Parts: sequence; structure tokens; C-alpha cells
Amino acid sequence: MTEPIGLPDLSVEKDYVGDAFSAIYTTTVTVHGGAVSHGRASGRARSSDGALDLDLRMPAELGGERQGTNPEQLFAAGFAACYHGALSLVARQEDLDPATLSVDATVAFGRDPDDGGYLLHVDVVVKWPGVDPAVATDLLEKANSLCPYARMAWQGTPTTITLAL
Repeated sequence: MTEPIGLPDLSVEKDYVGDAFSAIYTTTVTVHGGAVSHGRASGRARSSDGALDLDLRMPAELGGERQGTNPEQLFAAGFAACYHGALSLVARQEDLDPATLSVDATVAFGRDPDDGGYLLHVDVVVKWPGVDPAVATDLLEKANSLCPYARMAWQGTPTTITLAL
């Protein structure tokens, strides 16, 4: 008999004492190659463990040929997966079954009206048939405070950019 997969010991309700960021998991994805003259990601993206290995292409809506994925799709997938995981966790902690839960993340790439640069806009829609809306709303708030993608959206993410020679 297979042992059930245990819940990870992650929660914003658990005490954490520390004065610095404490990494639990780290990954690296390298993008290389491709035609970059258009200012959009192209080429190949590969994770350090090889689990992610795919072509990057400009979307057809921006003049591309749809022969690969693009950064907005990857971000939407990451956001939806992360939020789904956080919401599933808080649901199980409340003895609710998250099996029917689905999360749509829509990412729009567009212009910043303040400076003409580029911005992303994210819309997240949660579908959870059979769950009381009042209960679901409370759990969405808990998941929002637990999901690192959601936290990044409302508080920013520390970022360093270094030139390696």
C-alpha cells in the first residue's frame, strides 16, 4: 500500500523567526539563442535540472509564428500553479476537498501609461464548484497571503541583476 502524500509544513500561520530570507528551494532557467532583434524573448529556455526545456517565440499577436511559448504564458502558468497549490493547501487544512478547484491566470503584456515602458497585468479567476462562496472567499484571502506569486504582485520581489563576464 502506498503511503498518502503528506501536506508540506508551509503556512503563514506558523511562526518563523529570522532576520533574513531563507531559501527553501532554488532553481535556475537559462535562456539562450534565438532572434532577439525584435526585443522579445526567443531561443530556448532550459532549467538546470532539465525538467523544463522549451522553445521561446514571439506570440502571433505580436507578429510571431506560434512555434513555442512566451514569457507571459510561462508567468501565467507559474502564477496559476502556485496559487492553485496555496489554495489547495489551505482548503485541506480546513478539511475541504480541492479536487474540483481550478485557477485561471490571464497575463496581459502592455504599455505603462506613466512612461511608455512595458507592464504585466494579471487577472486570476478561481473556479470551485460546490464550495460555499463565503468559505471560498476566506480561503482565497489566506491563499493570497501564502502564494509567493500573489505576494510578489502586491509587495514586489527583491531582484538582483549581475553581469557575469
